[in-house]
Amino acid sequence: MAPTQTPGSGTASPEDVARFTSVADKWWNLNSEFAPLHAINPLRISYIKNKICTYFGYDEIGELPLKGLSILDIGCGGGLLCEPLAKLGAQVTGIDAGFENIEAAKVHAQKMALNIIYRHVLPEQFEKEQGRYDVVINMEVLEHVSDINTFLQASTALVRPGGAMALSTLNRTFKSLALAKIGAEYILRWVPIGTHNWQQFVKPSELASGLRANGVLIEDLTGMTYNPLNGQWEQSLDLAVNYLAFAGKPE
Repeated sequence: MAPTQTPGSGTASPEDVARFTSVADKWWNLNSEFAPLHAINPLRISYIKNKICTYFGYDEIGELPLKGLSILDIGCGGGLLCEPLAKLGAQVTGIDAGFENIEAAKVHAQKMALNIIYRHVLPEQFEKEQGRYDVVINMEVLEHVSDINTFLQASTALVRPGGAMALSTLNRTFKSLALAKIGAEYILRWVPIGTHNWQQFVKPSELASGLRANGVLIEDLTGMTYNPLNGQWEQSLDLAVNYLAFAGKPE
Protein backbone atom coordinates (compact mmCIF):
# COMPACT_ATOMS: atom_id res chain seq x y z
CA MET A 1 0.00 0.00 0.00
CA ALA A 2 1.23 3.49 -0.83
CA PRO A 3 2.40 5.73 2.02
CA THR A 4 -0.12 8.01 3.67
CA GLN A 5 -0.76 11.15 1.70
CA THR A 6 -2.80 14.19 2.64
CA PRO A 7 -3.85 16.59 -0.12
CA GLY A 8 -2.17 19.66 1.31
CA SER A 9 -2.98 21.51 4.50
CA GLY A 10 -6.59 22.30 5.25
CA THR A 11 -9.48 21.26 7.48
CA ALA A 12 -8.36 17.64 7.81
CA SER A 13 -6.72 16.75 11.11
CA PRO A 14 -3.38 15.08 10.28
CA GLU A 15 -3.61 12.92 13.40
CA ASP A 16 -7.07 11.64 12.53
CA VAL A 17 -6.15 11.07 8.88
CA ALA A 18 -3.16 9.01 9.99
CA ARG A 19 -5.28 7.06 12.49
CA PHE A 20 -7.85 5.99 9.91
CA THR A 21 -5.49 5.36 7.01
CA SER A 22 -3.29 3.14 9.17
CA VAL A 23 -6.12 0.58 9.20
CA ALA A 24 -7.58 1.34 5.76
CA ASP A 25 -7.38 -2.30 4.72
CA LYS A 26 -9.94 -3.14 7.42
CA TRP A 27 -12.79 -0.85 6.37
CA TRP A 28 -14.99 -3.77 5.29
CA ASN A 29 -14.00 -6.09 8.13
CA LEU A 30 -17.00 -6.39 10.44
CA ASN A 31 -14.77 -7.37 13.36
CA SER A 32 -12.24 -4.53 12.98
CA GLU A 33 -11.93 -1.04 14.40
CA PHE A 34 -14.72 -0.08 12.01
CA ALA A 35 -17.27 -2.45 13.58
CA PRO A 36 -19.11 0.49 15.25
CA LEU A 37 -19.63 2.14 11.85
CA HIS A 38 -21.00 -1.09 10.41
CA ALA A 39 -23.33 -1.31 13.41
CA ILE A 40 -24.82 2.16 12.86
CA ASN A 41 -24.83 1.98 9.06
CA PRO A 42 -28.38 0.55 8.66
CA LEU A 43 -29.76 3.38 10.79
CA ARG A 44 -27.76 6.00 8.90
CA ILE A 45 -28.91 4.71 5.51
CA SER A 46 -32.54 4.52 6.64
CA TYR A 47 -32.42 8.10 7.92
CA ILE A 48 -30.70 9.46 4.82
CA LYS A 49 -33.07 7.70 2.43
CA ASN A 50 -36.17 8.81 4.32
CA LYS A 51 -35.15 12.46 4.64
CA ILE A 52 -33.95 12.74 1.03
CA CYS A 53 -37.11 11.18 -0.37
CA THR A 54 -39.32 13.39 1.78
CA TYR A 55 -37.35 16.51 0.84
CA PHE A 56 -37.38 15.90 -2.91
CA GLY A 57 -40.78 14.19 -3.05
CA TYR A 58 -39.41 10.81 -4.13
CA ASP A 59 -41.03 7.41 -3.56
CA GLU A 60 -39.12 5.90 -0.65
CA ILE A 61 -40.40 2.37 -1.25
CA GLY A 62 -39.52 2.37 -4.96
CA GLU A 63 -36.93 -0.05 -6.33
CA LEU A 64 -34.36 2.75 -6.83
CA PRO A 65 -35.67 5.57 -4.63
CA LEU A 66 -32.61 7.82 -5.10
CA LYS A 67 -32.31 7.37 -8.86
CA GLY A 68 -31.11 10.50 -10.63
CA LEU A 69 -29.80 12.24 -7.52
CA SER A 70 -26.14 13.27 -7.31
CA ILE A 71 -24.75 12.66 -3.82
CA LEU A 72 -21.35 13.66 -2.44
CA ASP A 73 -20.06 11.84 0.65
CA ILE A 74 -17.37 13.92 2.36
CA GLY A 75 -15.02 11.86 4.49
CA CYS A 76 -16.20 8.71 2.75
CA GLY A 77 -13.55 6.43 4.23
CA GLY A 78 -13.74 3.01 2.62
CA GLY A 79 -17.15 3.67 1.08
CA LEU A 80 -19.47 2.29 3.78
CA LEU A 81 -22.14 4.87 2.92
CA CYS A 82 -21.30 5.33 -0.75
CA GLU A 83 -22.05 1.75 -1.73
CA PRO A 84 -25.55 1.46 -0.17
CA LEU A 85 -26.49 4.86 -1.65
CA ALA A 86 -25.29 3.75 -5.08
CA LYS A 87 -27.39 0.60 -4.77
CA LEU A 88 -30.40 2.85 -4.09
CA GLY A 89 -29.86 4.47 -7.47
CA ALA A 90 -27.88 7.62 -6.62
CA GLN A 91 -24.92 8.89 -8.61
CA VAL A 92 -22.36 8.86 -5.82
CA THR A 93 -19.02 10.63 -5.40
CA GLY A 94 -16.88 10.03 -2.33
CA ILE A 95 -13.97 12.20 -1.21
CA ASP A 96 -11.56 11.68 1.65
CA ALA A 97 -8.34 13.18 3.05
CA GLY A 98 -6.75 9.74 3.30
CA PHE A 99 -5.18 8.28 0.16
CA GLU A 100 -5.34 4.72 1.52
CA ASN A 101 -9.02 5.12 2.34
CA ILE A 102 -9.82 6.12 -1.22
CA GLU A 103 -7.80 3.25 -2.64
CA ALA A 104 -9.60 0.78 -0.36
CA ALA A 105 -12.95 2.23 -1.41
CA LYS A 106 -12.09 1.92 -5.10
CA VAL A 107 -11.05 -1.71 -4.74
CA HIS A 108 -14.20 -2.70 -2.88
CA ALA A 109 -16.52 -0.84 -5.25
CA GLN A 110 -14.89 -2.62 -8.18
CA LYS A 111 -15.43 -5.98 -6.49
CA MET A 112 -19.09 -5.08 -6.03
CA ALA A 113 -19.40 -3.84 -9.65
CA LEU A 114 -20.54 -0.39 -8.47
CA ASN A 115 -19.86 2.76 -10.45
CA ILE A 116 -18.77 5.21 -7.75
CA ILE A 117 -16.42 8.14 -8.25
CA TYR A 118 -13.74 8.43 -5.58
CA ARG A 119 -11.36 11.36 -5.18
CA HIS A 120 -8.47 11.99 -2.77
CA VAL A 121 -9.28 15.61 -2.04
CA LEU A 122 -10.54 17.93 0.71
CA PRO A 123 -13.88 19.76 0.29
CA GLU A 124 -12.16 23.16 0.22
CA GLN A 125 -10.06 21.92 -2.71
CA PHE A 126 -13.13 20.83 -4.68
CA GLU A 127 -14.05 24.33 -5.91
CA LYS A 128 -14.85 23.19 -9.45
CA GLU A 129 -17.73 21.14 -8.02
CA GLN A 130 -19.38 24.00 -6.13
CA GLY A 131 -23.17 24.05 -6.47
CA ARG A 132 -23.24 20.72 -8.27
CA TYR A 133 -24.63 18.17 -5.83
CA ASP A 134 -28.24 17.50 -4.89
CA VAL A 135 -27.13 16.14 -1.52
CA VAL A 136 -23.89 16.44 0.46
CA ILE A 137 -23.26 14.04 3.33
CA ASN A 138 -21.05 14.57 6.38
CA MET A 139 -21.37 11.52 8.60
CA GLU A 140 -19.07 11.07 11.62
CA VAL A 141 -16.70 13.67 10.16
CA LEU A 142 -17.33 16.98 11.93
CA GLU A 143 -15.77 15.78 15.19
CA HIS A 144 -12.53 15.00 13.33
CA VAL A 145 -11.89 18.24 11.42
CA SER A 146 -9.43 20.89 12.57
CA ASP A 147 -11.52 23.93 11.55
CA ILE A 148 -15.24 23.30 11.57
CA ASN A 149 -16.25 26.74 10.27
CA THR A 150 -14.02 26.47 7.20
CA PHE A 151 -15.14 22.88 6.71
CA LEU A 152 -18.84 23.80 6.82
CA GLN A 153 -18.27 26.72 4.47
CA ALA A 154 -16.55 24.45 1.93
CA SER A 155 -19.09 21.65 2.34
CA THR A 156 -22.20 23.80 1.99
CA ALA A 157 -20.77 25.45 -1.13
CA LEU A 158 -20.89 22.08 -2.86
CA VAL A 159 -24.68 21.82 -2.41
CA ARG A 160 -26.78 23.20 -5.26
CA PRO A 161 -29.52 25.74 -4.47
CA GLY A 162 -32.56 23.69 -3.52
CA GLY A 163 -30.34 20.81 -2.44
CA ALA A 164 -29.80 19.31 0.99
CA MET A 165 -27.27 18.05 3.53
CA ALA A 166 -27.32 15.04 5.83
CA LEU A 167 -24.98 15.02 8.80
CA SER A 168 -24.20 13.14 11.98
CA THR A 169 -21.80 13.88 14.78
CA LEU A 170 -21.35 13.80 18.56
CA ASN A 171 -22.79 16.35 20.97
CA ARG A 172 -20.44 18.00 23.46
CA THR A 173 -22.11 17.12 26.75
CA PHE A 174 -21.06 15.46 29.98
CA LYS A 175 -23.12 12.45 28.88
CA SER A 176 -21.13 12.14 25.65
CA LEU A 177 -17.89 12.50 27.60
CA ALA A 178 -18.95 9.61 29.80
CA LEU A 179 -20.35 7.36 27.07
CA ALA A 180 -18.74 8.24 23.72
CA LYS A 181 -15.28 9.03 25.03
CA ILE A 182 -14.59 7.28 28.33
CA GLY A 183 -17.08 4.44 27.91
CA ALA A 184 -16.59 3.64 24.22
CA GLU A 185 -12.80 3.97 24.27
CA TYR A 186 -11.61 2.96 27.74
CA ILE A 187 -14.30 0.64 29.12
CA LEU A 188 -16.18 -1.06 26.27
CA ARG A 189 -13.25 -0.71 23.83
CA TRP A 190 -15.67 -0.22 20.93
CA VAL A 191 -13.16 2.11 19.28
CA PRO A 192 -9.39 2.55 19.78
CA ILE A 193 -8.26 4.89 22.55
CA GLY A 194 -7.68 8.37 21.13
CA THR A 195 -10.29 8.07 18.37
CA HIS A 196 -12.22 11.07 19.67
CA ASN A 197 -11.37 14.44 21.17
CA TRP A 198 -14.33 15.50 23.32
CA GLN A 199 -13.44 19.17 22.82
CA GLN A 200 -14.16 18.75 19.10
CA PHE A 201 -17.66 17.39 19.63
CA VAL A 202 -20.31 19.70 18.15
CA LYS A 203 -23.43 20.95 19.88
CA PRO A 204 -26.60 21.04 17.73
CA SER A 205 -26.83 24.80 18.27
CA GLU A 206 -23.27 25.23 16.96
CA LEU A 207 -24.02 23.07 13.93
CA ALA A 208 -27.22 24.98 13.18
CA SER A 209 -25.40 28.30 13.51
CA GLY A 210 -22.54 27.20 11.27
CA LEU A 211 -24.89 25.94 8.58
CA ARG A 212 -27.18 28.98 8.78
CA ALA A 213 -24.18 31.28 8.25
CA ASN A 214 -23.70 29.54 4.91
CA GLY A 215 -27.33 29.60 3.79
CA VAL A 216 -28.28 26.08 4.88
CA LEU A 217 -31.12 25.56 7.36
CA ILE A 218 -31.63 22.66 9.76
CA GLU A 219 -34.91 20.84 9.12
CA ASP A 220 -34.50 17.88 11.46
CA LEU A 221 -32.45 16.74 14.44
CA THR A 222 -32.71 13.12 15.56
CA GLY A 223 -30.86 11.23 18.26
CA MET A 224 -29.01 8.00 17.54
CA THR A 225 -29.11 5.75 20.61
CA TYR A 226 -27.77 2.29 21.37
CA ASN A 227 -30.31 -0.14 22.80
CA PRO A 228 -28.45 -2.69 24.96
CA LEU A 229 -31.53 -4.93 25.12
CA ASN A 230 -31.44 -5.82 21.44
CA GLY A 231 -27.93 -4.65 20.53
CA GLN A 232 -29.29 -2.27 17.91
CA TRP A 233 -28.90 1.44 17.19
CA GLU A 234 -32.21 3.31 17.04
CA GLN A 235 -33.54 6.77 16.29
CA SER A 236 -34.56 8.66 19.43
CA LEU A 237 -35.33 12.07 20.88
CA ASP A 238 -32.09 12.00 22.88
CA LEU A 239 -29.52 14.31 21.25
CA ALA A 240 -27.08 14.21 24.16
CA VAL A 241 -24.55 11.84 22.55
CA ASN A 242 -24.89 10.83 18.89
CA TYR A 243 -27.26 12.75 16.65
CA LEU A 244 -28.29 12.99 13.00
CA ALA A 245 -29.23 16.18 11.18
CA PHE A 246 -30.88 17.05 7.89
CA ALA A 247 -30.74 20.53 6.37
CA GLY A 248 -31.91 22.26 3.22
CA LYS A 249 -30.38 24.96 1.04
CA PRO A 250 -33.13 27.28 -0.23
CA GLU A 251 -33.12 28.16 -3.92
